[in-house]
Amino acid sequence: STAEPALRVTDRAFGNRPIDLPLSVLFGKPPGMQREFKRLAPVVSRLDLEDIDLTDAIHRVLGFPAVASKQFLITIGDRSITGLIGQQQMVGPWQVPVSNVAVTLSGYRTTQGEAMAMGERSPLALIDAAASARMAVAEALTNLVAADIEALERTVLSANWMAAAGDPAEEKALFDAGRAVGMELCPALGIAIPVGKDSLSMRTRWRDGGGEREVVAPMTLIVSAFAPVADARRTLTPQLKREIPEPGSPRPDDAPASGVGDAALTRLLLIDLGGGRNRLGGSALAQCFGQPGGECPDVDDAGALARALKTTLALNRAGDILAYHDRSDGGLLGALAEMAFAGRLGWDVTIEDADLPGALFSEELGMVLQVRACDIAGIRERYGDIRVVDLGTVRADQCLRIRHRGALVVDSQRADWQRRWAETSYRMQRLRDNPLAADQEYAAIDDDGDPGLGASLTFDPGEQPASSFAIAEARPRVAILREQGVNGQLEMAAAFDRAGFTSVDVHMSDLLSGAVDLLDFPVFAACGGFSYGDVLGGGGGWAKSILFHEAVRDAFASFFMADRLALGICNGCQMLANLKELIPGAESWPRFVRNASDQFEARTVLVRINPVACPWLQDMTGSVIPVPVAHGEGRAEFHEPADLDALAAGGQLCAQYVTNRYEPADAYPANPNGSVAGLAGVIAAAGRVLAMMPHPERVFRTCQNAWPDPAWGEDGPWLRLFRNARTAVG
Repeated sequence: STAEPALRVTDRAFGNRPIDLPLSVLFGKPPGMQREFKRLAPVVSRLDLEDIDLTDAIHRVLGFPAVASKQFLITIGDRSITGLIGQQQMVGPWQVPVSNVAVTLSGYRTTQGEAMAMGERSPLALIDAAASARMAVAEALTNLVAADIEALERTVLSANWMAAAGDPAEEKALFDAGRAVGMELCPALGIAIPVGKDSLSMRTRWRDGGGEREVVAPMTLIVSAFAPVADARRTLTPQLKREIPEPGSPRPDDAPASGVGDAALTRLLLIDLGGGRNRLGGSALAQCFGQPGGECPDVDDAGALARALKTTLALNRAGDILAYHDRSDGGLLGALAEMAFAGRLGWDVTIEDADLPGALFSEELGMVLQVRACDIAGIRERYGDIRVVDLGTVRADQCLRIRHRGALVVDSQRADWQRRWAETSYRMQRLRDNPLAADQEYAAIDDDGDPGLGASLTFDPGEQPASSFAIAEARPRVAILREQGVNGQLEMAAAFDRAGFTSVDVHMSDLLSGAVDLLDFPVFAACGGFSYGDVLGGGGGWAKSILFHEAVRDAFASFFMADRLALGICNGCQMLANLKELIPGAESWPRFVRNASDQFEARTVLVRINPVACPWLQDMTGSVIPVPVAHGEGRAEFHEPADLDALAAGGQLCAQYVTNRYEPADAYPANPNGSVAGLAGVIAAAGRVLAMMPHPERVFRTCQNAWPDPAWGEDGPWLRLFRNARTAVG
């Protein structure tokens, strides 16, 4: 950077400046704009907690939309597409939407990636616009450091400004907020805001009963933070851990354990960047009781914030943090609650502050960590002069207890709180989707004994199946087949490439034009993802482009009759089901129709591999494996009721959805689409043709899984399916 407004590029090899331009050449000379406003200090009354009952306050805050679950919005969006997802919203064995950060992988052979997190504190702008903007930046950063970002200084921000230009108070707020983050906080943190956008018409006017009315939205800054990630496997989540992993584990995460474990050997720490202040202005608690709340939180010390963030990153790399959550919407209570929901564990917390509501509900900057009890002294030392509060212990049961200066003031259960937290989402889901499906998912919250996602493998996922081919031999080619709109071809190609194939991109237009001959390939894989814009029956439209073209139809018929392998996933599964007249032994196959939930379903579910004769599934019989689904039409519908029995009797029902207890799944969401008998995949042509609705190609690496078992190593269990194909081809 230079003090002069110029862009300069210096070439050290030639000792010159190939680029030396004044910024005015790049940006022109836009006309200056001058705005005037009069400063008026807002009058904000202090939050009145005189008659507030603590139990009522907890009930209201957990159900407040800014705090409560947003799952009804999350499960209708595809979060496994690309196969490059290192961390999405859902966390842990029970897939609770509480992740602080999103992480993507940079490629299919690396654990490096990118992280993104957001921050937004618009209610504070009604009290102090500058504080609101500073807190939005800080919230984005406290979310972002849940990922193993390379360095705080590598972070860049995108700022989305919204304000009602022309309103004097809002113009003052916009000016103060812009100066606070652009000229003060971000330079102090060493972080740039290179991009952003603005919406400066956030007001509406109308005439009602002969009078003019107006609504003005408060100044709002939404911050998106981005940074490169050194190791996506080290992403921290809010899930409380039952068992303590070894220090330095690449992902100290996830596996649900039997018995009580050693959760009591861990403790919860609050890294309090509010310095003991519990300002309630603009908090969820204040909004729940219809009050501004008085003084609001702020970033009082940018240097302390930077030190805390860097220390947290270092502790994560050392393996000293087991679980992590920022303190924001809902305050400390909201963070502790979500950690309990994600881990289905309890805690016993002691609050020593005189102001109990302030300590529980203030949304000051802070971070809650689960750490080993033996590490607390060293962690305190690492944070230096930043306030570190020992909150209490993690319980092996699901009791949630809060003590205030020795007196037990809260004694509740995880399920009671989570039911309230999920209720807002559940009621929205029930109005939008099939009510029965919503009811079944909501009822599952009460099942304290639910073991969560797990895996039971009958093979070693890291083992390469025995085969006759030599590593030095030429790789066989696989046709990665796609149609208009299909977007799952890259992860499919990567999975086959990892298994020893050469993946060839083949579009249906290549077959229809005759440019490519399907019979030149020993294997083809029909990909998933939004064929024909994912309109209803998109897979059927794909099939008709084959059936109504004589040459292409004949090529597919010949392929299925020959000793060749075919795989159809999601839309590709629907397509193969509509080609069953060409596939030997597929007479009893179902077609796949609208999900029973009446909604697109994107989830991680369990699938069991049945004992069938299928080269794709060799040595996988009996395994129960987590796998993502992402489809709107996955429910198996049979032309005749006897067809299901015929499939089962013929050994063609190769994969079934099962519950977390490994029992056949007939209820939602373990059975995500309502298929009878939990049907997830079928085979034909002596097992050479496999059609599945789930997406194994998106999770062939352990780090791609929403719930990974750390014992798997680098290779995920579903890689075996692709390796089996390589063995079968020889």
